[in-house]
Parts: sequence; C-alpha cells; structure tokens
Amino acid sequence: MLGVFSGSIVSPPEELVAAGCRTPSPKITSAALVKRFVESNASTVSVQAGDHVQLAYTHHNQSPLLPRSFAVKDEIFCLFEGALDNLGSLRQQYGLAKSANEVILVIEAYKALRDRAPYPANHVVGHLSGNFAFIVFDKSTSSLFVASDQDGKVPLYWGITADGYVAFADDADLLKGACGKSLASFPQGCFFSTAVGGLVSYENPKNKITAVPATDEEIWGATFKVEGPAVFASTE
Repeated sequence: MLGVFSGSIVSPPEELVAAGCRTPSPKITSAALVKRFVESNASTVSVQAGDHVQLAYTHHNQSPLLPRSFAVKDEIFCLFEGALDNLGSLRQQYGLAKSANEVILVIEAYKALRDRAPYPANHVVGHLSGNFAFIVFDKSTSSLFVASDQDGKVPLYWGITADGYVAFADDADLLKGACGKSLASFPQGCFFSTAVGGLVSYENPKNKITAVPATDEEIWGATFKVEGPAVFASTE
C-alpha cells in the first residue's frame, strides 16, 4: 500500500529532511513514485483524494494472514493492512454490523476520535489488538492519521520524495528508490496525527520519541525510538 501527501497536508518530519541532507542520494517525485508503484504491481487501484493526496494499493503478493483493504466513507479514506484479533468486540463497541471488516472499523474508530474530542487518540489505537498498519486521510478536515501495531508485524515505512511529499508504504525498497536517505521505518506502537501534531507512542503517550541518525551504511536515514523504561524501537 502507498499513501503520498503534499506539504499542505503534512509537514515533512525534520529528522528525515536532515537525514536526506546529510547523505544526499537520488530521489524521484511523488507522481513518479505512484507511477512506479502502479507499473510494478499487478491489479493496482490508485485513488486521488483531493489535489494533494494519492493513495494506491494492490492485493498482489499480499500475505493471506495480513490482507490489504481500502474503503471510503464520509470523505474518510482508509488503507488497512493486517488483521484484528478483537474485531468482534470492537464491532459491538462501535455499533457495527457483523459484516464490517477491519478497514470499516478503523474509519468508525477515527470518526469517534474526531467527533468526540477530547477522546484520547492513544486509547483508540490502543484498543486495537492484532497485527496491522493503516493510513487514514480525512478529506473534510485535510487530516492524516497513521498507525502501526505494537510489534511491527506489518511493515510500514515513511520518507520524503524529491518534491517534498511525505510517502508511507509497506515496501521499503519502493521508498528507498524514491526517497533516498530521507527514509525510516515507521516506529511500532506509534501513531502519527496531523491533528495531534506529530508522532506519539500509544503505549507510552507521555514518553518522548527521538530520531537517532543512522550510519552511512544503513539504508535508513534515521531510527525513531520511544524514550523511557518501556521502549518500543522501530527495527528492521
């Protein structure tokens, strides 16, 4: 799955900008990245969500245990990869039909978070049990919400394209070829929210997240880590 967002939606993380400046390497534009994804994956679905957002996904080569899904409801776009162990109880919690799958559940959970402020975002994501990564874009508010499970079982990466777009994908090689060293593994057990204002650990929401610059030999520009006694570090 792939989500590409312009600077008008999300400001590029300073740590990834700095990583790209320290070790410049070839990049391509966001449009070229989407084109590369579409051309290199069979049966790709690509969606333009406004002038500044592009989403794409494919079922090609997906894990049968961690399928990819996509849905749009009330101008909320969601890409979801993985499976929730507690989907049944969450359906009841949010008043959903038994036919509702993970991607619909995440949209409803996001709507509850958005409309019932100050409902804590870390509670919403913390209630999800299973292996997952998702990207939610709310076109009505131009807001982005991205999260990864606590164990990082579903890979998720983010980087910055040549034209300054922030890209999220489950394929490291795809972003490596597009973002150069402005690339990192998205930290497990964390969410990124433009409404909240950045990257937060939902396990330890009060703990600061720092970015450790990578060595020149690593493909990553930085590694994001949650500080404190309970540390969940992004690994690869």
